Amino acid sequence: MIFEGSLSVKAIIKAKRRKVDRVYIDKAKHSKDISYLLHLCQMDNIEVLRTDRETIDKMASGKTHGGILCEANERVYQNIDDIITDNSFICLLEGIEDPFNLGYIFRSLYSSGCTGVLMNSRNLATSDSIIVKSSAGASEFINIVQSDDLVNDLAYLKTKGIKCLAAYRNNACVYTKVDYTKPVLIGIGGEMRGLSKEVINMMDGHIYIPYANDFRNALNASSATSVIAYEILRQRSEDN
Repeated sequence: MIFEGSLSVKAIIKAKRRKVDRVYIDKAKHSKDISYLLHLCQMDNIEVLRTDRETIDKMASGKTHGGILCEANERVYQNIDDIITDNSFICLLEGIEDPFNLGYIFRSLYSSGCTGVLMNSRNLATSDSIIVKSSAGASEFINIVQSDDLVNDLAYLKTKGIKCLAAYRNNACVYTKVDYTKPVLIGIGGEMRGLSKEVINMMDGHIYIPYANDFRNALNASSATSVIAYEILRQRSEDN
């Protein structure tokens, strides 16, 4: 797979969750960022090819690669126990198909301290490059578990003392009225289908984001995730 841009390539190398075959750099580019990237490649014995911009343009799918690409294998994903910590903050994602939205969500979750993402098993290979780039590399660092049975995994997490809450308006309380300082899982569904009934039935409660007016449409999943994730970070920062 081809990944484009300095942020993506550096994240892939540093996260070490893919085997990197080689890195391509525009031979006309020279900067501190390029020097740092060359250093990373040298440390991991990654082949670097300095080539012309035309060659890189032909390999890339977009025009914002900045003269930097890498070839790398599929990502290694984590197991359910890898996302459980002393004070877990887990996000369950269901029904979110757009790779740009997934990337934006991973960026918000990683930066707000999420310990891991639980999502349905799916082949992300065709959209990996978009996800890595739109997440500014965060998708390479955050723990991701691909689940074959979300209901079973939720049941297991609950045995570990993790409170499970759905972003779902029915019989819900305002999201700021919940204590997030203890281990918690937040379920976020896509705008089209939302969370499945089976997943909702496993939740310990529901939360919602109030609006300033009578707007009746849901926030997109990326926006809703950011709002809730940073409330969790705010509470945990105050708690410390």
